[in-house]
Amino acid sequence: MTKFSELNLNPKVLKAIEEAGYESPTPIQVGAIPPALEGRDVLGIAQTGTGKTASFTLPMITMLARGRARARMPRSLVLCPTRELAAQVAENFDTYTKHLKLSKALLIGGVSFKEQDKLIDKGVDVLIATPGRLLDHFERGKLLLTGVQIMVVDEADRMLDMGFIPDIERIFSLTPFTRQTLFFSATMAPEIERITNTFLSAPERIEVARQATASETIEQGVIMFKASRRDREGSEKRKVLRSVIDAEGDACTNAIIFCNRKTDVDIVAKSLKKYGYDAAPIHGDLDQSQRTRTLDGFRDGSLRFLCASDVAARGLDVPSVSHVFNYDVPGHAEDYVHRIGRTGRAGRDGKAIMICVPRDEKNLADIEALVQNEIPRLDNPLGGAPASEANAEKEEKPKPTRTRSRKKDTSENDTAVHASPEPSVATEVKDTPDDKNRGRNRGGRSRSSRGGDREANNVVGLGDHTPEFIGLSFKERCAS
Repeated sequence: MTKFSELNLNPKVLKAIEEAGYESPTPIQVGAIPPALEGRDVLGIAQTGTGKTASFTLPMITMLARGRARARMPRSLVLCPTRELAAQVAENFDTYTKHLKLSKALLIGGVSFKEQDKLIDKGVDVLIATPGRLLDHFERGKLLLTGVQIMVVDEADRMLDMGFIPDIERIFSLTPFTRQTLFFSATMAPEIERITNTFLSAPERIEVARQATASETIEQGVIMFKASRRDREGSEKRKVLRSVIDAEGDACTNAIIFCNRKTDVDIVAKSLKKYGYDAAPIHGDLDQSQRTRTLDGFRDGSLRFLCASDVAARGLDVPSVSHVFNYDVPGHAEDYVHRIGRTGRAGRDGKAIMICVPRDEKNLADIEALVQNEIPRLDNPLGGAPASEANAEKEEKPKPTRTRSRKKDTSENDTAVHASPEPSVATEVKDTPDDKNRGRNRGGRSRSSRGGDREANNVVGLGDHTPEFIGLSFKERCAS
């Protein structure tokens, strides 16, 4: 078994690793650290929870131990898709640089520009940022990227999902061509591969697991759920979630509950709190201070349930998460792998349960195709209760009054017709000349012809009714 001491890391870095309690590197670390220390570009592909962060932080710290930072010109750059992931990377640098004098700056949204400007002006060895905030500082003239020696793109596929690829390409163009690039991702979409072919030079490709696979330590399951009525789907689905949590009992020490929409995150968290569960929401619309407090509470164990959008699905390292509940089936199959990767980390056992409604069955099929495995179906903890209750209610519900009155009116009309039939218009019109002439209009049709018999309203031609003057000759007409 390979040890950290065999990877040619700085002795002070090795001391920090030992104090952090790590004994042996993971496969992605064994594959990525040696070529990174040689100055080569690295393309790392590994499932989430395998230690990708240390794969680039450890060699970066070792290489940056020599040299000094200059004002507004960071020596290295780490790009992360979310604030939480960027903050976590910053914590890793703090852990591994405790015996070295290296400075860092964290550039994320929701934090004052003024404080970040002060750090940049002093000069930093490591700049950790989200793409949007980094470009904000650059456009304000507070930052130069021409001194970047090492550039890292973490969770590149998440960058693609969040629409950061144009920003990434622009940031690449602002850095020196001679930089070293470390590129890490859990999946390799075609757009990601295009970028690596463009901006990486003969990279060392390390792929320690099949793309988009879940850890074998995670027990997976899906509940096929159909609501009794469409307008009750939300409440019944939340009831299923509570029943699943109760069924897990003491084994569920803490859990992350993922929803597709931010509004559902808030609704589910509020519902759980209403029924006595210790839960709090986290998503992109919340203030950064609130997101930080919520995440810290979940990490230290004071918060049991974290209701989250996909902002928390990538890269967050909370080693002791026992369960992941997918309240919604993710729209992108790759997101499923990242979501359930929050549990079963560092060799621990974990459990992931998903609730699937009929309209999400196609997304479920895409997930199973991606992971190349069928997710076991679990019994609905509510059984068929919701459906049976709906059927009973449907049987007891009286028929609409409008339908009964229509039927009643129809029957009364029918009775009236049979009892005293009214004569039709055609029956009333007799073949008397006076009646015919009285009802005739300019077009030669009777006013009663619209509802009457066609035979009673035949147009009368000339025939016997030809006026006498038509038969007279011209001379006779002139004489008369």
